[in-house]
Amino acid sequence: MISQDCAQSIKQQDASVKAEPPKGLIIAAPSSGSGKTTLTLALLRYFKNNNLRVSPAKVGPDYIDPAYHAAAAGRPCFNLDPWAMRDESLSSIITHSGQDVDVILTEGVMGLFDGAAGGAGSTAELAKKTGWPVILVIDVKGMSASAAAILHGFASFDPKVTIGGVIFNRVGSPRHAELLKEACTPLGIPVLGYLKRQDDLVLPNRHLGLVQAIEHSELDVYLDKVAEQVGRDVHCEDLLKQARLSVLSHNDMHSFVPPIGQRIAIAQDVAFSFVYPALLEGWKNAGAELSFFSPLADEKPCAQADAIYLPGGYPELHVGKLGRNLAFLGGLRQAAQNNKTIYGECGGYMVLGKGLVDTRGNHHELSGLLPVETSFAVRQRSLGYRDVTTLNHSFLGRKGSTFKAHEFHYSTVVGDESDNPLFDVRDAAGQEKGQVGCVRGSVMGSYIHLIDQY
Repeated sequence: MISQDCAQSIKQQDASVKAEPPKGLIIAAPSSGSGKTTLTLALLRYFKNNNLRVSPAKVGPDYIDPAYHAAAAGRPCFNLDPWAMRDESLSSIITHSGQDVDVILTEGVMGLFDGAAGGAGSTAELAKKTGWPVILVIDVKGMSASAAAILHGFASFDPKVTIGGVIFNRVGSPRHAELLKEACTPLGIPVLGYLKRQDDLVLPNRHLGLVQAIEHSELDVYLDKVAEQVGRDVHCEDLLKQARLSVLSHNDMHSFVPPIGQRIAIAQDVAFSFVYPALLEGWKNAGAELSFFSPLADEKPCAQADAIYLPGGYPELHVGKLGRNLAFLGGLRQAAQNNKTIYGECGGYMVLGKGLVDTRGNHHELSGLLPVETSFAVRQRSLGYRDVTTLNHSFLGRKGSTFKAHEFHYSTVVGDESDNPLFDVRDAAGQEKGQVGCVRGSVMGSYIHLIDQY
């Protein structure tokens, strides 16, 4: 349990005094698969169960882990992307998500120093920008004293990154835990606890990552189970004491991508769930009115909307049903006839096309608003950061407007994207990726997920 003294010390002392910005911590690891997601979820649920107001965050472009974080914490999870976001954007998210909370707990991405070329966008870069300490999670299956060498290496690799403590994952026995602590004690870095080896705590996966939180029927049971373990085996009070204030200046939330209309209807269900909360908050703060509809439930976009946003997700898993949902498809076609802006990203882009070929080679007819055919029959992964430049005047701004973005999909375009592409694209290393997406009248889309404008 979190002691009353500890809880009180990080809460506001006087509600009449303007709250100071919250402190932050980062959970990171030497590599993917080390257990940082499990630990982050466990801590978020443990703190929530002990009445601490903890705001979750995730480093980098990710839609799936943040949904788990939100479920664990009972609060929206915001992405913090030091490659794709300007510093003022990062600070605006920290300011916004930190309102009325005690701590921002951030899960890193990949290994601590891994990112785009030169480590850009890494968890370490965010740690340096914010000044937040890193709690390192080390998977110690098959090692004992060697864990101290790993910890020493990560703590000394970049003196601008503070390692505030270490937690060992997949510890085999109490004696194993003792050996780990003995080996690390000379380093002077706090050993904050252990997670025992429990294979039943592994979350299910599919082709873009974890199965979505909304599809995990026993998620609350899982979260309470890992929270109980963390409360027993991790020194949560000592971990909280490592948190520090962000050194970034404080800014109000702004638009990361210009609102696509004044009244925006947004597809939202298990097939269309890849939306950054900061995008929606930015639109609302810019004065846009948001409504939501479910394509899977065969709902139409709000008739009063002047724009429709189809985000990414997993429409390929539900394409048979989507292709039969005539009210949804008819609503899109009617909106296009009325010259309303319709914008699709990744999965939403596929649905705006003529059709989709599934993994078995079956063709499914879709809205037909863009001259695009996509296919999963021959899977080809496209993954990475993107610099994009608009090729048309649109809600995104004048021709030549620039954005930082991300791309992650396994399908390919097998039909023409027309002679009116949406973006010119370069990767994070500056290599040309060509022109992508397409525009037809007021309808536009691409595989690109826009993150921030530059």
